[in-house]
Amino acid sequence: MSAQTGGIAKPFDKEAALKRAIRRHFKTLGFTKNADGALVLPGEGKTVVRQLHRAQRRDRLQSAQPFLERALPKALPSFAEGSELDVSRIRLALRVVKSDTPEADLFRVATMTWSVPVSVGFGRRMRYLVWDESHDRLAGVIALGDPVYNLSVRDNAIGWTVHDRAERLVGLLDAYVLGAVPPYSFLLGGKAVACLVRSRDIFADFQAKYGGTVGVISKVAKSANLLAVTTTSSMGRSSVYNRLRLDGENYFERVGYTIGWGHFHITDTLFEQMRDYLRERDHAYADHHEFGEGPNWRLRTIRAALKALRINETVLKHGIQREVFVAKFAANAFDVLHYGEKEPDVSGLRSVAEISAMAVERWMAPRAARGEIDYHSWTRSQIPRLIRGLVDLPRADLRCTG
Repeated sequence: MSAQTGGIAKPFDKEAALKRAIRRHFKTLGFTKNADGALVLPGEGKTVVRQLHRAQRRDRLQSAQPFLERALPKALPSFAEGSELDVSRIRLALRVVKSDTPEADLFRVATMTWSVPVSVGFGRRMRYLVWDESHDRLAGVIALGDPVYNLSVRDNAIGWTVHDRAERLVGLLDAYVLGAVPPYSFLLGGKAVACLVRSRDIFADFQAKYGGTVGVISKVAKSANLLAVTTTSSMGRSSVYNRLRLDGENYFERVGYTIGWGHFHITDTLFEQMRDYLRERDHAYADHHEFGEGPNWRLRTIRAALKALRINETVLKHGIQREVFVAKFAANAFDVLHYGEKEPDVSGLRSVAEISAMAVERWMAPRAARGEIDYHSWTRSQIPRLIRGLVDLPRADLRCTG
């Protein structure tokens, strides 16, 4: 136990130091507090969201330096030059990513080009490189994993009770990594990549890998179909997933917003300090993160540390409401998830090849033809600087649309 006098931590013990570190961290991010002790955002919009992620991204980048020194030179040739793209010929395909392979290194490098750090996922995982077969270049990445257990906006949309969710969560995955890389991202490639999630190929991959899965929570063997995939915008309202339709079919549909509660604003460094603090007190959550223990372990650990430190857990209400979307693989996905009795109707699913062709025609080729964004000037040599946050990406000039 920490040394205390009259219930107050001594000014130089570890507990007091950790309290100061937490308060200093929130102040550095620009948060203030209201009368109830809850955090108040330093502003609104995507710039503020990026600012709040900056410390976490800096932590991740620093710890990844040995990896980047090894993997980045080998990964760079897989990224496209804007000048080499014949956009009308783009043909997207999925390549499965297995751990400890060059593909896994390339996947990780690609995620580091984004301004918001990505999760490592939990439990069941399916990872893909989105590959442009025509140009033999990386266009994007997809990672699907176990969904968070508690997500009220999702559960309300499906109509789940607590019992329903425990029984049928096995039919859901969450797209915790989803996006395009430059220069494909300049051409609305993010929309194309997102549409590939709702494909016959991924449905079949899930059946082959997890069709006879054992429930993470229940430990009961279940005959599972992938009925839906959720994803959550990283920047509040999403311009990528809204109006995501091809040939009259919805590929992602909005179900609402999160309540703005979570732990993304707790950096890995600060989290490890919290774990050390709990470990010194023999608290179970310090190392309670084995597979099957639940995807909310990090949140529970942070809450336990805040409680032990006597810091109000309202500091976890960061106020960033993220838009939640769902891709229904079955036309009757919500009915099957709700009642658990009907057979899923997946007759409307298309192949990755079909979706790619439609997405290129619908979004990517028209944007290139309109000339509203300079993708030609992009070079793969800019990737290292993009990872370090030193590149301003081009923006569409919508005046060119006529």
